[in-house]
Amino acid sequence: MTANHDEAPILEALARYHDADQLGFTPPGHKQARGADPRARAVLGDAVFLGDVLANGGLDDRHARNRVLERAEDLMADAVRAEHTYFSTCGSSLSVKAAMLAVTCPVHRMLVGRDAHKSVIAGLILSGVEPVWVDPQWDADRHLAHPPSATAYDEAFTAHPDADGALVTSPTPYGAAADLTAIAEVCHRRGKPLVVDEAWGAHLPFHDELPSWAMDAGADICVTSIHKMGSGLEQGSVFHLQGDLIDPVELASRADLLGTTSPNVLIYAGIDAWRRQMVQHGHELMGQALELAARTRKAIENIEGFHVNDADDFCGPALAADFDPLPVVIDTTGLGTSGYRAADWLRANHHIDIHLNDHRRIGAQLTHADDEETAERLVTALGDLAAHAAELGNAPAVFVPPPSDLRLEQVRLPRDAYFDRHTDVPVAEAPGRIAAEMITPYPPGIPVALPGERLTKPVLEYLTTGVRAGMFLPDAADRNLDTVRVVAEDTNH
Repeated sequence: MTANHDEAPILEALARYHDADQLGFTPPGHKQARGADPRARAVLGDAVFLGDVLANGGLDDRHARNRVLERAEDLMADAVRAEHTYFSTCGSSLSVKAAMLAVTCPVHRMLVGRDAHKSVIAGLILSGVEPVWVDPQWDADRHLAHPPSATAYDEAFTAHPDADGALVTSPTPYGAAADLTAIAEVCHRRGKPLVVDEAWGAHLPFHDELPSWAMDAGADICVTSIHKMGSGLEQGSVFHLQGDLIDPVELASRADLLGTTSPNVLIYAGIDAWRRQMVQHGHELMGQALELAARTRKAIENIEGFHVNDADDFCGPALAADFDPLPVVIDTTGLGTSGYRAADWLRANHHIDIHLNDHRRIGAQLTHADDEETAERLVTALGDLAAHAAELGNAPAVFVPPPSDLRLEQVRLPRDAYFDRHTDVPVAEAPGRIAAEMITPYPPGIPVALPGERLTKPVLEYLTTGVRAGMFLPDAADRNLDTVRVVAEDTNH
């Protein structure tokens, strides 16, 4: 039966709920805004509260006989050429954990790209899975990691044939994409599933000038954040499944194990609406976004002191396989300042929030929602930043070690080290100790040190100089990194 993408089952069910003047003696307790603080209603608007209804026993009946969510998920699967789709209101941080646990289980092994997001590491800690790390492709000149190659996954499987499957992150927050088709072939030759953390790729299925979409490339499970590059609300995520290597019932069970029993219908509605919007207008909207990005990138490149990274910078032998131009990644070294200072200056002086910042770059994410007005405001602000670069002073230097020194040795399972007895030691005493915490510069959220890794002086110097320069470490016990949380030495575990 042909899917009718003019439908939006969740949005339509919400409209019916209101038209019927449904009265709930159920959560949520604000009862359609009536009990909400007037001050909250003034800021949030009543639409937020009116859309906040119980999923079953509200939006649908208590047995979900109208299949509201199921029909919305089926339409999403059809839209992106997947066999099964599942909605999540807990972000891709939950979705990727569910995907991992559908592929592997405690004390088993899984191949994982070492440039994985911290949510993947959290999945390893919770599950007790042993990671077999696959090193990313490192651009030593630009101090930037790109997704691992298919050859690296092939070698890892050869060394660890008992691994249950593989996980790769593509595209990265910088827009660098892996050769997913080749990695999927490496996995499937061995009968092993491939999970793609494609959190930054919600838009990829809807235009052929963008990098390959994971389902088209042959991935078994793909996790996508609708709120990142799409029109969904924060925490809106979907994960897709195809092929016969993973049982769809098993995947749904893992998601149920981890997910909330009180899903937010507003988030479901945002996902549903995004699917309809993209099926009906996605190619046009993505085409306009790509054209706007090309003009904006050129305008920024013409500002003295900036260089906009493009495919020539990121793609090639031993680098990325493909490139998404919508995350506009701008090198600030020509201004003599860091990405941290540049981002702070733009927020303070132009009320512009930059998504990505590191010791030498900022990233201005463009989507289908941007237009000439927003792009012009960005370019104007960047021109003003360049004109005032001298006022920012010399940014504190960040010591970035060579790739060989950035890679820490994993000496204990992440789960074991995280839950073992720990102590906080001065950072000067931390080299040689085993980390008991994640230490993650954010954004982009890729941990530099993981529980179970042996800390080294070069890595600690990178982190401490980074903090002095403006790096943010949200998950470190001591965000200033005067101390580091390590496994207690006298443990018998």
